[in-house]
Amino acid sequence: MKLRNQIAAYKPNNEQEAKDQEVMLRYIDAFPDILTRKNEFAHFSSSAWIVNQDRTKVLMAFHNIYQSWSWLGGHADGDDDLLRVALRETGEETSLKNIKPLSGEIYSLEILGVDGHVKNGKHVPTHVHLNVTYLIEADENERTQVKPDENSAIQWMTLDEAVEKCSEPYMKIIYQKLNDNIKVFA
Repeated sequence: MKLRNQIAAYKPNNEQEAKDQEVMLRYIDAFPDILTRKNEFAHFSSSAWIVNQDRTKVLMAFHNIYQSWSWLGGHADGDDDLLRVALRETGEETSLKNIKPLSGEIYSLEILGVDGHVKNGKHVPTHVHLNVTYLIEADENERTQVKPDENSAIQWMTLDEAVEKCSEPYMKIIYQKLNDNIKVFA
């Protein structure tokens, strides 16, 4: 599996990523349905940390389920090209057309707990996302549009604002990590 090779080759930035990488590789080896939501306990998702050209702002969406400012992304749904997933989800959730990855390499790894919730009138049980993040660049002057079934606002924020406005404590840690790593691409 191409994704397994990419995750194995990734150089973790901290202890959290090293441990999450280890677990992700074990899960890939243990579960043949890890790329789909058929695996109700754990499955892959992909996120985009979207920066402007100066790397001074990130694009955040107010996520309807989490009721928090959040990055963009979504489920792999069988696609093991998670960069393609991140780009597709970014386009779908913002209507942006002029987006590009700053690298084809993985930017960050994280395992994220997802509390049980209702989506499209159906209960989704508590599970985890084995998440792969990519650093994406977009034009902050391009017009965006919300995707009402997923988000209710989209806004460019300074790096610090993105962390401050997020209401999920663990995601604040993840977003700060992503911001700290932007310096490599500045």
